[in-house]
Order: sequence, then structure tokens, then C-alpha cells
Amino acid sequence: MNRTEIIAHLQIALSAVLNREVTDLRPEQRLFEDLALDSTSVIELLMSLEDTISLEIDPDELGPEVFQTVGSLADYVEATFSKAAV
Repeated sequence: MNRTEIIAHLQIALSAVLNREVTDLRPEQRLFEDLALDSTSVIELLMSLEDTISLEIDPDELGPEVFQTVGSLADYVEATFSKAAV
């Protein structure tokens, strides 16, 4: 899965979790400050990604830096898929 596809999936998942359409998703957008995610919606977002793109999340790898921006979350997803492919 390439980065464009990951961002597209993030946009769909964020729209579902936030109960509003999220458009023009950019890597520099901050998840909490700009998109208004909270701790509950982060869990919902991760569960949605696990279901829709078969992402296997390792809780030990989830530090606060993963959730700083759309780009940092996309990096995490991309790295997780890269590890699974090996």
C-alpha cells in the first residue's frame, strides 16, 4: 500500500470516527489540534484501520509521536505494512 492510498484510507476512517466529512487531508495537519481527535476517537480510528485495511497494530509501538500529525500516522501505517511484508 502506497502513501497516497494510506492517506485516502485515513481520510475515510477519520470522517467515520469524527462523524463529519474530512476533506483535503494534508500530512502536516495535527490530529488533536486541527482535526479535534481525542483519546476515544484515536482508539476508534485504530480499530477502523484494523478492520478496513487489515492493519496489525502493536500497542508497544504506539507512542504519542505517532499521533502528532496525519503524516506521522501515515508513516506508522506505512512502516507497519513494510514490516508485515517481510
